[in-house]
Amino acid sequence: MQRRDFLAAAAALPATAAMTPIPIIDTHIHLFDPRRPQGIPWPPKTAKFYKPTLPADYRALTKSLGIVGAIEVECSPWLEDNQWVLDVSAKETIMVGMIGNLEPGKPDFPKQLERFAKNPLFRGIRCGYLWDRNIRTDLQSQAFIDGLRRLGAGGFTLDSANPTVALLEDLIHVGDKVPNLKIVIDHLPKIVVPADPKGRAAYAAAIKILSARPNVYVKISAVLNKIGDRIPYELAPYKAKIDSLYDAFGPDRLLYGSDWPNSEPLGNYAQVLSVVREYFTAKGPEIAEKYFWKNSLAAYGWKRREKGQPGK
Repeated sequence: MQRRDFLAAAAALPATAAMTPIPIIDTHIHLFDPRRPQGIPWPPKTAKFYKPTLPADYRALTKSLGIVGAIEVECSPWLEDNQWVLDVSAKETIMVGMIGNLEPGKPDFPKQLERFAKNPLFRGIRCGYLWDRNIRTDLQSQAFIDGLRRLGAGGFTLDSANPTVALLEDLIHVGDKVPNLKIVIDHLPKIVVPADPKGRAAYAAAIKILSARPNVYVKISAVLNKIGDRIPYELAPYKAKIDSLYDAFGPDRLLYGSDWPNSEPLGNYAQVLSVVREYFTAKGPEIAEKYFWKNSLAAYGWKRREKGQPGK
């Protein structure tokens, strides 16, 4: 990050944010290394962030911003990349967890879950309309439901991927079938709310149902967006959408996530953080603590690995 970018983003923070020593757990980062002999399935070589993104890189990038821990969300459909993430995370104690890639409906899922669950950094799996998978179709399979039940029984979490109204409706069905499963909806500020009345009503109905379920959490992540011909780095253009999610889900089920390095085309890390830091700092230290680390502890059950991290 360029020094001038950091100073500009820091200047945008309210004075109270700089003085508030609230530790931050980032619940959504991605790790990969294109230098590996086998390469990587994502991101494409044309991406701005097609470069090694490892825990040490993340620590160096965020050390002056109050970040004390991170949870990796798997961006590869390759089974053994779960192990690669766990291995690189084991060497760097800023990593407190990972959300893996396993397919609950596959015959080998019980064995795979048992394998990765032995590592305390493994906190759940990601599921949705990615990697050519279709959760709505999968929900018709009893094997898939049984896999989700196994996940819930183990205390693990299901992270959704890339929100749409259809995916929100699917998550309602997941909760109906597996009531004890913790669900984390990622990047909900990014959702495109339909413009037509029927679509808007479907979105509102889904949010109403999901927000009434205490084991459903939401990441206020992927907040930055191009509006017109610019990407704003001040809170005002994003506040109404964050307000709507805060009003729906309350202060106890919202989580911080940066989406680094996927966020880089929209802004540097300090700019990503400054918008949500301003919003939640204004609500007082108790609520800011919940957003920046306490709620993620409830959602994921991560364990402290180094001095400076909160929790036990």
